[in-house]
Amino acid sequence: MGYESNLPAPYGPIPSPRQLKWHTLETYAFLHFTTNTFTDKEWGYGDEDPAIFNPTQFSAKQIVSSLKAAGLKAAILTCKHHDGFCLWPTKTTKHNISASPYKNGKGDIVGELARECQKQGLKFGVYLSPWDRNSALYGSPEYVTKIYCEQLRELLTDYGPIFETWHDGANGGDGYYGGKRESRQIDRTTYYDWPTTWQMIRELQPEACIWSDIGWDARWVGTERGFAGDPCWHTITIGPNEGVGQIDSKKLLSGARDGKSWIPAEVDFSIRPGWFWHEKENQSVKSPEQLMKHYLESVGRGASMLLNVPPDRRGLIHESDASSLKIFGAHLKKTFSKNLAVGAKLTASNTRPGSDPKHLLDGSWETAWYTEDRVLTPELTLELGRPKTFNIIRLREAVALGQRIDEAAIDIWQNNAWIEVAKAQSIGSCRLWRIPQTTTTRVRLRVTRAATCPALSSFELFLEPLMPTWP
Repeated sequence: MGYESNLPAPYGPIPSPRQLKWHTLETYAFLHFTTNTFTDKEWGYGDEDPAIFNPTQFSAKQIVSSLKAAGLKAAILTCKHHDGFCLWPTKTTKHNISASPYKNGKGDIVGELARECQKQGLKFGVYLSPWDRNSALYGSPEYVTKIYCEQLRELLTDYGPIFETWHDGANGGDGYYGGKRESRQIDRTTYYDWPTTWQMIRELQPEACIWSDIGWDARWVGTERGFAGDPCWHTITIGPNEGVGQIDSKKLLSGARDGKSWIPAEVDFSIRPGWFWHEKENQSVKSPEQLMKHYLESVGRGASMLLNVPPDRRGLIHESDASSLKIFGAHLKKTFSKNLAVGAKLTASNTRPGSDPKHLLDGSWETAWYTEDRVLTPELTLELGRPKTFNIIRLREAVALGQRIDEAAIDIWQNNAWIEVAKAQSIGSCRLWRIPQTTTTRVRLRVTRAATCPALSSFELFLEPLMPTWP
């Protein structure tokens, strides 16, 4: 991100170039799809017959189009869930799509979705469960080196650019395990050898962000309820004894203001009660209004929003899900289509030489306004010129320089006085405030506390329309 000259010094941990790109996505999809879709389970045991996997109307185009209609910028596919069934013709196990009737054993769901995402301009990511309830080798060192890492290598070399790899803490229990039908436990602190596995990702896909509850690039938010903490800091400190699946969820929810690493939060949740498609849940799909609330409480708190949208047994996004996504996407687009602050006169205190506050109104990540080093509590006023009505305020820090602001507040001018209407601690890559619909001629931003001179990239006003009725 090319900010102007005379930049202030970065503060604390700062994002890598790959993390900066990740921050700009903000919303993307999860696609849970496997034999579970056909057995009506959430977790398969591992003994499922591949013959049951037969999505006779599978359409990567319809799936990706449904996601795009919602404004989602990418998709992460469950290439293999805990049951061990692989959605691509892997060389590592016979328990894969080539043993299914789909396209007479010649199908490749991973390939079809990866190509369609690229065609429609969405990024593509992969989830590969580390636990495999089908593999006879699970629990032995050979499983990690000969099965899991090789499967990951195939996904990272055969399907084009990968924007994110997703790694949860699934770590053993009962399963089929090649016919043994027993329980196998592993040492989750050492068994998967995550540092070595993740270094392979760095080498094969250097632009891919690595997600787990401890990073390296993005962290779990600690809950699957669909919201980030408030505040939700981009930084966190991972202790020496805190590995994958071993960190306090409350710590993940909010991060830490003085965290030693830049590992921002990702909010994962499902559009349905479950993660896989179940017919009985067709009437329990989240409404566009609910999705908007999740958006405001994830993206609006500086996290990303990972929305699970599971294909049904046909291999399509069900009509209920697709219609909710479409209305939500149209609402989101309409809400943020017009920045009502454009054209306003800006008055900023103690602007640093070489910086221009006018850039705050164009919504760009590429420019910034910042103060002189000694100024920690600046004010910035928008003179709108005429009364304007809005109900959403967006503020972004220039996060390439670190997370610098500890607290900020928004005031509006009414009855010849300033009235505070919003405030927050963590600002970061995005802070959204939804306030009661307000009409005013002046809006003021006050940075009330900062660790070092603030640096902002946007200050915008929007009017969210009424949500259309659904269904």
